[in-house]
Amino acid sequence: MNNISEDDNEISFPVKFLGRIETVRPDGLQILEEAAEHLKTADKDSKERATRKSKVHIFLSQTVIDILENKTKFLLYSCPLSTVSFCAVLPSSPKICGFVARHPAADMYHCYLFHSSKFADVLVSVIGDTFRVSKKEERVRGGRDLIVEALRHKNKMLQKENAELKRRLAGQRD
Repeated sequence: MNNISEDDNEISFPVKFLGRIETVRPDGLQILEEAAEHLKTADKDSKERATRKSKVHIFLSQTVIDILENKTKFLLYSCPLSTVSFCAVLPSSPKICGFVARHPAADMYHCYLFHSSKFADVLVSVIGDTFRVSKKEERVRGGRDLIVEALRHKNKMLQKENAELKRRLAGQRD
């Protein structure tokens, strides 16, 4: 189930993270197809194995896409929307979607791939809409610091989790 918070202008999707692959180009379905194929055939002992194929939450705001590990809420990746150059669902695998983003500190691109039985098309659509909105907002108010934005998201996630745990605890006492 996706969560929308109108106060915070953010939305989250629970998905399975398939992995992140460095790419040579910033866009195109071929990049997503090649990344998906690479992840299928990747060595099982690769250094990114711990973060691949794990449940994550993708948090979208008007400025950033954050990928948080589901159980620990650890921030795996944070991609400013201004660095996203392409987003799509794989035509050959409609439950797999991904986006390509420029690395903020280096001249390279990474493709992030996800599996979602329910939200692949919706996620791609929302990322596209959010990207268009962020471009309009960026012209008006400028960008935010990446670290501050990532910490803000993590703080909100933890506050929501804390409130839910308090609610459950109060329910057990009654």
